[in-house]
Amino acid sequence: MATASVAFKSREDHRKQMELEEARKAGLAPAEVDEDGKEINPHIPQYMSSAPWYLNAERPSLKHQRKWKSDPNYTKSWYDRGAKIYQADKYRKGACENCGAMTHTTKTCMERPRKLGAKWTSKNIAPDEKIETFELDYDGKRDRWNGYDAASYAHVIERYEARDEARKKFLKDQQLKKLEKNNTENVEEEGVSDDEDNEDALKVDEAKVDESKQMDFAKVEKRVRTTGGGSTGTVRNLRIREDTAKYLLNLDVNSAHYDPKTRSMREDPLPDMDPNEKFYAGDNQNRVSGQALEFKQLNIHAWEAFEKGNDVHMQAAPSQAELLYKNFRVNKEKLKSQVKETIVEKYGNAAAGDVLPRELLLGQSEREVEYDRAGRIIKGQEMALPKSKYEEDVYINNHTTVWGSWWKDHQWGYKCCKQFIRNSYCTGAAGIEAAEAASDLMKANIARKEATEDVVAPTEEKQLATWGTDIPDDLVLDQEKLAEALKKEDKRKREEKDERKRKYNVKWNDDVTAEDMEAYRMKKVHHDDPMKDFMN
Repeated sequence: MATASVAFKSREDHRKQMELEEARKAGLAPAEVDEDGKEINPHIPQYMSSAPWYLNAERPSLKHQRKWKSDPNYTKSWYDRGAKIYQADKYRKGACENCGAMTHTTKTCMERPRKLGAKWTSKNIAPDEKIETFELDYDGKRDRWNGYDAASYAHVIERYEARDEARKKFLKDQQLKKLEKNNTENVEEEGVSDDEDNEDALKVDEAKVDESKQMDFAKVEKRVRTTGGGSTGTVRNLRIREDTAKYLLNLDVNSAHYDPKTRSMREDPLPDMDPNEKFYAGDNQNRVSGQALEFKQLNIHAWEAFEKGNDVHMQAAPSQAELLYKNFRVNKEKLKSQVKETIVEKYGNAAAGDVLPRELLLGQSEREVEYDRAGRIIKGQEMALPKSKYEEDVYINNHTTVWGSWWKDHQWGYKCCKQFIRNSYCTGAAGIEAAEAASDLMKANIARKEATEDVVAPTEEKQLATWGTDIPDDLVLDQEKLAEALKKEDKRKREEKDERKRKYNVKWNDDVTAEDMEAYRMKKVHHDDPMKDFMN
């Protein structure tokens, strides 16, 4: 450790200093402190604590390594734009002759030159501007954004948004006009004159407008094939910016992993979703479908061929590798067909051995059969209908027909005895006569009962007035006025339900007639009535 940076008066002073340092290291002497009262670390080299000679330091310290030239007067503030300090009422001597402000002269006035200045009119005196002077530090002088107001950028954004909206509207109108013109030309060529067809032709779907022509941000300018890197050409970004990012489809932390460096998500983020409604199924789907699978098989074939001794490389000679793979597939198909033919020649083909007749295979033939209107065969021979595997025409319980051969009054039955009870015993013609006699007897009894039955006089319902008493006998209601009163009552209830339907100028009539009271009574909702929900 270097310690010879401080000059000593004699060897004795140097010896004492060395002994003191050794005692401090052993902990037998108090540690040395600097001028700020901080302990000086003896392990720090002495040249770090020795101050330059121009600081006139009495003892070693680290004060010279601090920012000792800082000025508290320096500031990073900026001018208060547009600030005013005083508004005068009349012209003052020494002020601007044009506007009357004291903070500038007539030559430097930024206001429009008046026909008669404020010096001669003493009117519309401009306020004095706020004059500020700053002493900026090193960073403040070189800060290009010092005093910048971020809110002032809002008008730039509004201007660009307005321009984009105007461009979208213009392109959309141009596209719609073009489609409308094409529809009109097609209608004229076809000679369609119906009004409905013309209206349908003019209804152009807005989805037909090409969105890629409306949005300019989808274009990326790249340099291709120039001295600096290529010719300038337009390359469209294939991803639609409105699409949801793949890492936002499923926010579950345990879902498919997304690699931000390669922007890949190999697994399916939504495995439980319907495949028909799924927009993205992972990057692995592209690897096992389409031409990617063929390219994978081509690579595997190139690797296997290289391992077997063939001089083929997919990256060095891709055309050669593809040609070899194509020849390999052709030879493989030929070999497979040869093996199949050999097996068929040796063991035979049971599937193609016995050729079934065409009538049995397709259930039809070229034999011509003619029928009349009644379904009888006139010419030719009718084919035999195949029988079902179930039992047919099996009669039980002495029946001569099956159950379901008779239909009456929405019931099935037996035609032989006209009974509707299944699995009943057949009674034949005698059962039919007995059933008809019983039916006639029942009809006669019903007719006799209706003839002897007393006609009950309908009870007249008492109508109660609105105030709860009986309606007077001499009260006569006009049906036309009653109908008008019912309409007014319906209109009043609608206005109570929807206040917006009430007109601005409302005239109230306090005269209540008997028809109005009757309409109110008829339209009044009785909450105790169990059928109140079925009235309207």
